[in-house]
Amino acid sequence: MGTGGTHTDHPDAITVVIADDHRAFGEALEVVLAREDDLQVMEVVTDGAAAVQAVSRLHPDVVIMDVSMPGMDGIEATRKIRNEGLDTQVIVLSGTEDDFAMGRAVQAGARGYLSKTEAVGDLAGAIRRAFHGDALNPEEEINRSLSRLRRRRAQEGNVEQRMARLTPRELEILQRIADGETNAQIARELDMSPNTLRTHTQNVLTKLGVHSKLDAIVAAIRHGKVSTSHPDGGLESESV
Repeated sequence: MGTGGTHTDHPDAITVVIADDHRAFGEALEVVLAREDDLQVMEVVTDGAAAVQAVSRLHPDVVIMDVSMPGMDGIEATRKIRNEGLDTQVIVLSGTEDDFAMGRAVQAGARGYLSKTEAVGDLAGAIRRAFHGDALNPEEEINRSLSRLRRRRAQEGNVEQRMARLTPRELEILQRIADGETNAQIARELDMSPNTLRTHTQNVLTKLGVHSKLDAIVAAIRHGKVSTSHPDGGLESESV
């Protein structure tokens, strides 16, 4: 854990907590910020729950929040900080290119979003802007991300509703397809004719609004209806 306290001779310094599951990266940011006379890192933590606790205990001006952390992720931690009515401004960092991360961060109550590559060069400036209540990202960029996020959630909700229409038999067939069983194996194991199996399989595709068994399996995995370590096993070799 970083000790912070680098700028105790500057009582008006902007106070900061850093949360990143890669401790070395968090401590590297602490070193970078230690060069700034008006910034003080109070603590470095490695998960979302610890970030929420640190904010509640230390009341920093700004928290640097990694998106991907074990247990409570950065988005949920940001939402919790906002829901608890804490005044700390949140800057969300992401190490991967994610079209939806900015929208998720803003919806959760973050002041803005930065990629980790941007953060290394611009973090001090971003902290100052967040502290003064300024947005870190252009409004049109935020709106685009929010629009994409809303579309994806609407699509996922639609698929969830479609998934609920599958019968137990159809889900069983989908699971067997995901496990890589051939049409002949599935028909034999379930004691049905090939024509009946094809009818069930086509019903699955129709209900889910997809065009292939692979698309159906991917949707079912995403919504927790099918589990497999080989989602494309045996799917390309046979028609419906």
